[in-house]
Amino acid sequence: MQAKTNSGPMPDADGLPGKQRILAIAAVVLAVVIAVMDGSIANLALPAIAHDLRATDADAIWIINSYQIAMAVCLLPLASLGEVAGYRRVYLMGLVLFTVASLACAAAGDMLQLSLARVLQGIGAAGILSVNTALIRFIYPTRLLGRAIGYNALVAGTANALGPTVAGFILHFASWHWLFLINIPLGIAALAIGWKALPFNPLSRRKYDRTSALVCMVFVGFLLYTVDAVGHVQGWGVVALCALLTALSLVLLLKLQSTTAPMLPLDLLRIPLFALSIGTSFCSFAAQMATFVMLPFMLQNHLGMSAAHAGLLLTAWPIAVALTGAPAGKLSDRMSAGLLGGVGMGIMCIGLLSLLTLEPTTSDVTIVLLFALCGFGFGLFQSPNNRTLISAAPRSRTGGASGMLGTARLAGQTVGASMVALLLTLSSAPYALVLWGAALLAGAACLVSVSRIRYHTR
Repeated sequence: MQAKTNSGPMPDADGLPGKQRILAIAAVVLAVVIAVMDGSIANLALPAIAHDLRATDADAIWIINSYQIAMAVCLLPLASLGEVAGYRRVYLMGLVLFTVASLACAAAGDMLQLSLARVLQGIGAAGILSVNTALIRFIYPTRLLGRAIGYNALVAGTANALGPTVAGFILHFASWHWLFLINIPLGIAALAIGWKALPFNPLSRRKYDRTSALVCMVFVGFLLYTVDAVGHVQGWGVVALCALLTALSLVLLLKLQSTTAPMLPLDLLRIPLFALSIGTSFCSFAAQMATFVMLPFMLQNHLGMSAAHAGLLLTAWPIAVALTGAPAGKLSDRMSAGLLGGVGMGIMCIGLLSLLTLEPTTSDVTIVLLFALCGFGFGLFQSPNNRTLISAAPRSRTGGASGMLGTARLAGQTVGASMVALLLTLSSAPYALVLWGAALLAGAACLVSVSRIRYHTR
Protein backbone atom coordinates (compact mmCIF):
# COMPACT_ATOMS: atom_id res chain seq x y z
CA MET A 1 0.00 0.00 0.00
CA GLN A 2 2.93 2.33 0.68
CA ALA A 3 6.54 2.86 -0.44
CA LYS A 4 5.70 3.99 -3.95
CA THR A 5 8.83 5.48 -5.52
CA ASN A 6 9.15 9.20 -4.89
CA SER A 7 11.05 11.74 -6.92
CA GLY A 8 13.48 12.85 -4.24
CA PRO A 9 15.11 12.05 -0.91
CA MET A 10 12.86 11.06 1.95
CA PRO A 11 13.47 11.57 5.66
CA ASP A 12 14.41 8.62 7.76
CA ALA A 13 12.01 7.29 10.38
CA ASP A 14 13.01 10.04 12.77
CA GLY A 15 12.78 13.26 10.78
CA LEU A 16 15.16 15.45 8.80
CA PRO A 17 18.78 16.31 9.68
CA GLY A 18 19.26 19.53 11.64
CA LYS A 19 20.09 22.08 8.92
CA GLN A 20 17.44 20.86 6.49
CA ARG A 21 14.94 20.72 9.35
CA ILE A 22 15.46 24.42 10.08
CA LEU A 23 14.93 25.37 6.43
CA ALA A 24 11.88 23.13 6.11
CA ILE A 25 10.19 24.55 9.20
CA ALA A 26 10.99 28.09 7.97
CA ALA A 27 9.04 27.34 4.79
CA VAL A 28 6.17 25.93 6.84
CA VAL A 29 6.15 28.97 9.14
CA LEU A 30 6.03 31.49 6.29
CA ALA A 31 3.18 29.68 4.54
CA VAL A 32 1.17 29.25 7.74
CA VAL A 33 1.58 32.93 8.60
CA ILE A 34 0.12 34.21 5.34
CA ALA A 35 -2.64 31.55 5.18
CA VAL A 36 -3.82 32.15 8.76
CA MET A 37 -3.41 35.92 8.70
CA ASP A 38 -5.48 36.24 5.52
CA GLY A 39 -8.43 34.79 7.40
CA SER A 40 -8.63 37.96 9.51
CA ILE A 41 -6.49 40.65 7.90
CA ALA A 42 -9.24 41.84 5.53
CA ASN A 43 -11.87 42.28 8.28
CA LEU A 44 -10.74 45.76 9.24
CA ALA A 45 -10.76 46.92 5.62
CA LEU A 46 -14.29 45.73 4.73
CA PRO A 47 -15.88 49.22 4.87
CA ALA A 48 -13.09 50.73 2.74
CA ILE A 49 -13.25 47.89 0.20
CA ALA A 50 -17.05 48.11 -0.03
CA HIS A 51 -16.83 51.86 -0.63
CA ASP A 52 -14.04 51.59 -3.18
CA LEU A 53 -15.76 48.81 -5.15
CA ARG A 54 -19.24 50.41 -4.84
CA ALA A 55 -20.69 47.45 -2.96
CA THR A 56 -22.96 47.15 0.07
CA ASP A 57 -21.69 46.16 3.49
CA ALA A 58 -23.59 42.87 3.20
CA ASP A 59 -21.85 42.11 -0.10
CA ALA A 60 -18.48 42.82 1.51
CA ILE A 61 -19.01 39.94 3.96
CA TRP A 62 -18.41 37.59 1.03
CA ILE A 63 -14.76 38.65 1.11
CA ILE A 64 -14.52 36.71 4.36
CA ASN A 65 -17.05 33.94 3.69
CA SER A 66 -15.74 32.98 0.24
CA TYR A 67 -12.26 32.41 1.70
CA GLN A 68 -13.45 30.36 4.68
CA ILE A 69 -15.96 28.23 2.73
CA ALA A 70 -13.51 27.42 -0.07
CA MET A 71 -10.89 26.42 2.48
CA ALA A 72 -13.32 24.27 4.48
CA VAL A 73 -14.66 22.23 1.54
CA CYS A 74 -11.17 21.53 0.14
CA LEU A 75 -9.36 20.42 3.31
CA LEU A 76 -10.23 16.71 3.25
CA PRO A 77 -9.85 16.16 -0.53
CA LEU A 78 -6.45 17.86 -0.52
CA ALA A 79 -5.33 15.97 2.59
CA SER A 80 -6.21 12.72 0.80
CA LEU A 81 -4.39 13.93 -2.32
CA GLY A 82 -1.28 14.44 -0.17
CA GLU A 83 -1.17 10.72 0.63
CA VAL A 84 -1.21 9.90 -3.11
CA ALA A 85 0.77 12.77 -4.67
CA GLY A 86 2.90 13.76 -1.68
CA TYR A 87 2.38 16.29 1.09
CA ARG A 88 5.23 18.40 -0.25
CA ARG A 89 3.62 18.67 -3.70
CA VAL A 90 0.18 19.60 -2.34
CA TYR A 91 1.79 22.16 0.00
CA LEU A 92 3.83 23.83 -2.72
CA MET A 93 0.98 23.86 -5.23
CA GLY A 94 -1.30 25.38 -2.61
CA LEU A 95 1.33 28.02 -1.92
CA VAL A 96 1.65 28.82 -5.64
CA LEU A 97 -2.13 29.18 -6.02
CA PHE A 98 -2.38 31.30 -2.87
CA THR A 99 0.36 33.66 -4.07
CA VAL A 100 -1.10 34.08 -7.57
CA ALA A 101 -4.61 34.55 -6.14
CA SER A 102 -3.25 37.29 -3.85
CA LEU A 103 -2.19 39.23 -6.94
CA ALA A 104 -5.67 38.65 -8.44
CA CYS A 105 -7.26 40.01 -5.24
CA ALA A 106 -5.20 43.19 -5.44
CA ALA A 107 -6.09 43.64 -9.13
CA ALA A 108 -9.85 43.05 -8.67
CA GLY A 109 -12.06 45.78 -10.09
CA ASP A 110 -15.38 44.81 -8.52
CA MET A 111 -16.77 42.71 -5.69
CA LEU A 112 -17.44 39.66 -7.87
CA GLN A 113 -13.84 39.54 -9.09
CA LEU A 114 -12.52 39.99 -5.56
CA SER A 115 -14.81 37.26 -4.16
CA LEU A 116 -13.77 34.80 -6.89
CA ALA A 117 -10.10 35.59 -6.25
CA ARG A 118 -10.69 34.96 -2.55
CA VAL A 119 -12.16 31.55 -3.44
CA LEU A 120 -8.88 30.71 -5.20
CA GLN A 121 -7.00 32.00 -2.16
CA GLY A 122 -9.07 29.75 0.09
CA ILE A 123 -8.29 26.71 -2.07
CA GLY A 124 -4.59 27.59 -1.91
CA ALA A 125 -4.80 28.02 1.87
CA ALA A 126 -6.47 24.59 2.10
CA GLY A 127 -3.51 23.12 0.24
CA ILE A 128 -1.21 24.62 2.86
CA LEU A 129 -3.21 23.87 6.00
CA SER A 130 -4.55 20.43 5.01
CA VAL A 131 -1.07 18.85 5.07
CA ASN A 132 0.72 21.28 7.35
CA THR A 133 0.68 19.02 10.41
CA ALA A 134 1.43 15.96 8.26
CA LEU A 135 4.62 17.62 6.97
CA ILE A 136 5.70 18.47 10.51
CA ARG A 137 5.47 14.79 11.40
CA PHE A 138 8.06 14.04 8.69
CA ILE A 139 10.25 17.08 9.44
CA TYR A 140 10.77 16.50 13.18
CA PRO A 141 11.82 13.36 15.09
CA THR A 142 9.13 11.77 17.22
CA ARG A 143 10.76 12.85 20.48
CA LEU A 144 10.37 16.51 19.38
CA LEU A 145 6.95 16.25 17.72
CA GLY A 146 5.05 17.90 20.57
CA ARG A 147 7.52 20.77 20.66
CA ALA A 148 7.23 21.22 16.89
CA ILE A 149 3.43 21.30 16.97
CA GLY A 150 3.68 23.77 19.85
CA TYR A 151 5.85 26.06 17.73
CA ASN A 152 3.33 25.73 14.92
CA ALA A 153 0.53 26.74 17.30
CA LEU A 154 2.66 29.70 18.44
CA VAL A 155 3.09 30.86 14.83
CA ALA A 156 -0.59 30.37 13.93
CA GLY A 157 -1.78 32.07 17.10
CA THR A 158 0.56 35.01 16.65
CA ALA A 159 -0.47 35.43 13.00
CA ASN A 160 -4.13 35.35 13.99
CA ALA A 161 -3.58 37.87 16.78
CA LEU A 162 -1.53 40.24 14.64
CA GLY A 163 -3.91 40.18 11.65
CA PRO A 164 -5.95 43.26 12.65
CA THR A 165 -2.81 45.09 13.85
CA VAL A 166 -0.96 44.47 10.58
CA ALA A 167 -4.06 45.51 8.65
CA GLY A 168 -4.33 48.76 10.59
CA PHE A 169 -0.65 49.55 9.99
CA ILE A 170 -0.93 48.87 6.24
CA LEU A 171 -4.16 50.85 5.86
CA HIS A 172 -2.58 53.79 7.67
CA PHE A 173 0.07 54.13 4.96
CA ALA A 174 -1.44 52.50 1.85
CA SER A 175 -4.64 51.28 0.21
CA TRP A 176 -6.41 47.99 0.96
CA HIS A 177 -4.76 46.40 -2.11
CA TRP A 178 -1.54 46.04 -0.10
CA LEU A 179 -3.28 43.70 2.33
CA PHE A 180 -3.02 41.13 -0.47
CA LEU A 181 0.15 42.32 -2.21
CA ILE A 182 2.15 41.71 0.98
CA ASN A 183 1.55 37.97 0.48
CA ILE A 184 3.50 37.88 -2.79
CA PRO A 185 7.10 38.35 -1.51
CA LEU A 186 6.36 36.11 1.50
CA GLY A 187 4.86 33.44 -0.75
CA ILE A 188 7.82 33.53 -3.15
CA ALA A 189 10.26 33.24 -0.25
CA ALA A 190 8.35 30.27 1.21
CA LEU A 191 8.32 28.61 -2.23
CA ALA A 192 12.06 29.03 -2.72
CA ILE A 193 12.90 27.61 0.71
CA GLY A 194 10.27 24.89 0.57
CA TRP A 195 11.36 23.65 -2.87
CA LYS A 196 14.82 23.08 -1.47
CA ALA A 197 14.07 21.75 2.00
CA LEU A 198 10.58 20.23 2.41
CA PRO A 199 10.68 16.42 2.77
CA PHE A 200 9.19 13.82 0.47
CA ASN A 201 6.96 11.16 2.03
CA PRO A 202 6.19 7.57 1.00
CA LEU A 203 3.24 7.59 -1.41
CA SER A 204 0.17 5.42 -1.40
CA ARG A 205 -0.24 3.10 -4.40
CA ARG A 206 -3.96 3.75 -4.65
CA LYS A 207 -5.43 6.05 -7.29
CA TYR A 208 -6.89 9.37 -6.25
CA ASP A 209 -10.68 9.10 -6.09
CA ARG A 210 -11.88 12.25 -7.90
CA THR A 211 -15.56 11.35 -7.65
CA SER A 212 -15.40 10.88 -3.89
CA ALA A 213 -13.44 14.12 -3.59
CA LEU A 214 -16.19 16.04 -5.39
CA VAL A 215 -18.96 14.45 -3.32
CA CYS A 216 -16.97 15.14 -0.13
CA MET A 217 -16.75 18.83 -1.07
CA VAL A 218 -20.51 18.91 -1.65
CA PHE A 219 -21.15 17.20 1.69
CA VAL A 220 -18.95 19.56 3.72
CA GLY A 221 -20.39 22.59 1.92
CA PHE A 222 -24.01 21.56 2.63
CA LEU A 223 -23.12 20.62 6.21
CA LEU A 224 -21.63 24.03 7.00
CA TYR A 225 -24.44 25.86 5.21
CA THR A 226 -27.04 23.88 7.20
CA VAL A 227 -25.41 24.91 10.47
CA ASP A 228 -25.25 28.52 9.26
CA ALA A 229 -28.92 28.41 8.18
CA VAL A 230 -29.96 27.31 11.67
CA GLY A 231 -27.93 30.10 13.26
CA HIS A 232 -29.40 32.78 11.01
CA VAL A 233 -32.97 31.40 11.35
CA GLN A 234 -33.51 31.09 7.62
CA GLY A 235 -36.70 29.08 8.11
CA TRP A 236 -37.36 25.42 8.78
CA GLY A 237 -38.00 24.76 5.10
CA VAL A 238 -34.51 25.91 4.13
CA VAL A 239 -32.93 24.09 7.06
CA ALA A 240 -34.80 20.86 6.29
CA LEU A 241 -33.83 20.99 2.61
CA CYS A 242 -30.17 21.64 3.43
CA ALA A 243 -30.17 18.87 6.05
CA LEU A 244 -31.68 16.45 3.52
CA LEU A 245 -29.07 17.33 0.90
CA THR A 246 -26.34 16.95 3.54
CA ALA A 247 -27.61 13.49 4.49
CA LEU A 248 -27.95 12.38 0.85
CA SER A 249 -24.44 13.57 -0.03
CA LEU A 250 -23.05 11.78 3.05
CA VAL A 251 -24.77 8.51 2.11
CA LEU A 252 -23.47 8.82 -1.45
CA LEU A 253 -19.95 9.58 -0.20
CA LEU A 254 -19.91 6.57 2.14
CA LYS A 255 -21.09 4.37 -0.73
CA LEU A 256 -18.53 5.65 -3.26
CA GLN A 257 -15.38 6.15 -1.23
CA SER A 258 -12.64 3.59 -0.74
CA THR A 259 -12.74 1.40 2.34
CA THR A 260 -8.94 1.26 2.73
CA ALA A 261 -8.22 4.99 2.54
CA PRO A 262 -11.57 6.85 2.56
CA MET A 263 -11.91 10.48 1.52
CA LEU A 264 -13.88 11.16 4.70
CA PRO A 265 -11.68 9.13 7.07
CA LEU A 266 -14.33 8.02 9.51
CA ASP A 267 -12.38 4.78 9.94
CA LEU A 268 -9.83 6.72 11.97
CA LEU A 269 -12.58 7.36 14.53
CA ARG A 270 -12.37 3.65 15.38
CA ILE A 271 -9.09 4.52 17.10
CA PRO A 272 -10.37 5.59 20.56
CA LEU A 273 -7.57 8.08 21.24
CA PHE A 274 -8.07 9.72 17.82
CA ALA A 275 -11.86 9.91 18.24
CA LEU A 276 -11.59 11.45 21.71
CA SER A 277 -9.06 14.00 20.45
CA ILE A 278 -11.33 14.97 17.55
CA GLY A 279 -14.23 15.42 19.98
CA THR A 280 -12.25 17.66 22.31
CA SER A 281 -10.98 19.70 19.35
CA PHE A 282 -14.52 20.28 18.05
CA CYS A 283 -15.90 21.32 21.45
CA SER A 284 -12.95 23.61 22.27
CA PHE A 285 -13.05 25.49 18.97
CA ALA A 286 -16.84 25.84 19.18
CA ALA A 287 -16.49 27.34 22.66
CA GLN A 288 -13.71 29.72 21.62
CA MET A 289 -15.40 30.91 18.41
CA ALA A 290 -18.75 31.46 20.14
CA THR A 291 -17.01 33.67 22.70
CA PHE A 292 -14.92 35.49 20.08
CA VAL A 293 -18.00 36.36 18.01
CA MET A 294 -20.07 37.44 21.00
CA LEU A 295 -17.49 39.49 22.94
CA PRO A 296 -17.30 42.48 20.53
CA PHE A 297 -21.08 42.92 20.88
CA MET A 298 -20.91 42.53 24.65
CA LEU A 299 -17.99 44.93 25.11
CA GLN A 300 -19.46 47.63 22.86
CA ASN A 301 -23.21 47.31 23.49
CA HIS A 302 -23.25 46.18 27.13
CA LEU A 303 -20.06 47.71 28.52
CA GLY A 304 -20.12 50.83 26.32
CA MET A 305 -16.62 50.55 24.82
CA SER A 306 -15.48 51.87 21.47
CA ALA A 307 -14.54 49.42 18.75
CA ALA A 308 -10.85 50.31 19.05
CA HIS A 309 -10.90 49.92 22.84
CA ALA A 310 -12.66 46.55 22.64
CA GLY A 311 -10.31 45.29 19.93
CA LEU A 312 -7.25 46.22 21.99
CA LEU A 313 -8.51 44.32 25.03
CA LEU A 314 -9.47 41.26 22.97
CA THR A 315 -5.91 40.79 21.71
CA ALA A 316 -5.00 39.47 25.19
CA TRP A 317 -6.77 36.18 24.38
CA PRO A 318 -4.92 35.15 21.15
CA ILE A 319 -1.62 36.45 22.53
CA ALA A 320 -2.03 34.17 25.57
CA VAL A 321 -2.84 31.25 23.25
CA ALA A 322 0.27 31.94 21.18
CA LEU A 323 2.62 32.26 24.17
CA THR A 324 1.28 29.09 25.80
CA GLY A 325 1.41 26.91 22.67
CA ALA A 326 5.16 26.21 22.55
CA PRO A 327 5.64 25.37 26.28
CA ALA A 328 2.53 23.18 26.20
CA GLY A 329 3.89 21.38 23.15
CA LYS A 330 7.17 20.65 24.97
CA LEU A 331 5.27 19.33 28.00
CA SER A 332 3.22 17.01 25.77
CA ASP A 333 6.42 15.16 24.79
CA ARG A 334 6.72 14.05 28.44
CA MET A 335 3.21 14.27 29.93
CA SER A 336 -0.24 12.97 29.06
CA ALA A 337 -2.14 15.18 26.61
CA GLY A 338 -5.29 14.05 28.38
CA LEU A 339 -4.11 15.63 31.62
CA LEU A 340 -2.74 18.79 30.01
CA GLY A 341 -5.85 19.23 27.87
CA GLY A 342 -8.17 18.57 30.78
CA VAL A 343 -6.45 21.17 32.93
CA GLY A 344 -6.43 23.64 30.04
CA MET A 345 -10.13 23.23 29.26
CA GLY A 346 -10.95 23.40 32.96
CA ILE A 347 -9.11 26.74 33.20
CA MET A 348 -10.89 28.01 30.10
CA CYS A 349 -14.25 26.96 31.54
CA ILE A 350 -13.54 28.89 34.74
CA GLY A 351 -12.42 31.92 32.70
CA LEU A 352 -15.61 31.87 30.63
CA LEU A 353 -17.80 31.70 33.71
CA SER A 354 -15.80 34.59 35.21
CA LEU A 355 -16.70 36.74 32.20
CA LEU A 356 -20.32 36.63 33.42
CA THR A 357 -19.28 39.05 36.20
CA LEU A 358 -18.17 41.82 33.80
CA GLU A 359 -19.88 45.18 34.32
CA PRO A 360 -19.36 48.69 32.88
CA THR A 361 -17.35 49.52 36.01
CA THR A 362 -14.95 46.55 35.61
CA SER A 363 -11.37 47.73 35.09
CA ASP A 364 -9.48 47.08 31.87
CA VAL A 365 -6.79 45.21 33.81
CA THR A 366 -9.36 42.74 35.16
CA ILE A 367 -10.88 42.22 31.70
CA VAL A 368 -7.44 41.62 30.14
CA LEU A 369 -6.52 39.13 32.88
CA LEU A 370 -9.75 37.18 32.34
CA PHE A 371 -9.24 37.10 28.56
CA ALA A 372 -5.65 35.97 29.09
CA LEU A 373 -6.84 33.24 31.48
CA CYS A 374 -9.19 31.87 28.80
CA GLY A 375 -6.40 32.05 26.20
CA PHE A 376 -3.94 30.34 28.55
CA GLY A 377 -6.36 27.46 29.08
CA PHE A 378 -6.98 27.05 25.35
CA GLY A 379 -3.26 27.21 24.57
CA LEU A 380 -2.48 24.58 27.22
CA PHE A 381 -4.99 22.29 25.51
CA GLN A 382 -4.37 22.89 21.79
CA SER A 383 -0.77 21.81 21.16
CA PRO A 384 -0.89 18.58 23.23
CA ASN A 385 -4.24 17.68 21.66
CA ASN A 386 -2.94 18.20 18.11
CA ARG A 387 0.17 16.13 18.85
CA THR A 388 -1.89 13.27 20.25
CA LEU A 389 -4.38 13.37 17.38
CA ILE A 390 -1.67 13.17 14.72
CA SER A 391 0.36 10.55 16.59
CA ALA A 392 -2.68 8.32 17.12
CA ALA A 393 -3.12 7.79 13.37
CA PRO A 394 -0.87 5.42 11.38
CA ARG A 395 1.96 7.22 9.55
CA SER A 396 0.43 6.16 6.23
CA ARG A 397 -2.80 7.99 7.17
CA THR A 398 -1.20 11.20 8.43
CA GLY A 399 -2.78 13.19 5.61
CA GLY A 400 -6.29 12.04 6.53
CA ALA A 401 -5.61 12.79 10.20
CA SER A 402 -4.36 16.28 9.34
CA GLY A 403 -7.46 16.90 7.21
CA MET A 404 -9.76 15.72 9.99
CA LEU A 405 -7.99 18.04 12.42
CA GLY A 406 -8.63 21.05 10.16
CA THR A 407 -12.22 19.99 9.47
CA ALA A 408 -12.98 19.57 13.17
CA ARG A 409 -11.60 23.05 13.80
CA LEU A 410 -13.68 24.67 11.05
CA ALA A 411 -16.82 22.71 11.96
CA GLY A 412 -16.46 23.73 15.59
CA GLN A 413 -15.94 27.37 14.64
CA THR A 414 -19.02 27.28 12.39
CA VAL A 415 -21.17 25.79 15.15
CA GLY A 416 -19.90 28.36 17.64
CA ALA A 417 -20.60 31.31 15.33
CA SER A 418 -24.06 29.94 14.45
CA MET A 419 -24.90 29.51 18.13
CA VAL A 420 -24.20 33.21 18.69
CA ALA A 421 -26.25 34.23 15.64
CA LEU A 422 -29.19 32.12 16.86
CA LEU A 423 -29.10 33.51 20.40
CA LEU A 424 -28.70 37.10 19.21
CA THR A 425 -31.86 36.62 17.14
CA LEU A 426 -34.03 34.75 19.65
CA SER A 427 -32.88 35.82 23.12
CA SER A 428 -33.27 39.06 25.04
CA ALA A 429 -30.19 38.19 27.15
CA PRO A 430 -27.86 36.57 24.63
CA TYR A 431 -24.50 37.39 26.22
CA ALA A 432 -25.00 35.32 29.36
CA LEU A 433 -26.49 32.41 27.38
CA VAL A 434 -23.54 32.36 24.98
CA LEU A 435 -21.05 32.34 27.85
CA TRP A 436 -22.94 29.55 29.62
CA GLY A 437 -23.07 27.56 26.38
CA ALA A 438 -19.36 28.10 25.71
CA ALA A 439 -18.51 27.13 29.30
CA LEU A 440 -20.53 23.91 28.93
CA LEU A 441 -18.65 23.07 25.72
CA ALA A 442 -15.32 23.75 27.44
CA GLY A 443 -16.41 21.61 30.39
CA ALA A 444 -17.37 18.77 28.06
CA ALA A 445 -13.99 19.05 26.34
CA CYS A 446 -12.32 18.90 29.77
CA LEU A 447 -14.09 15.66 30.70
CA VAL A 448 -13.43 14.01 27.33
CA SER A 449 -9.78 15.06 27.49
CA VAL A 450 -9.29 13.61 30.96
CA SER A 451 -10.76 10.31 29.75
CA ARG A 452 -7.70 9.97 27.46
CA ILE A 453 -5.28 9.61 30.37
CA ARG A 454 -5.76 5.84 30.50
CA TYR A 455 -4.49 5.54 26.91
CA HIS A 456 -1.32 7.43 27.83
CA THR A 457 -0.59 5.06 30.72
CA ARG A 458 -1.04 2.07 28.40
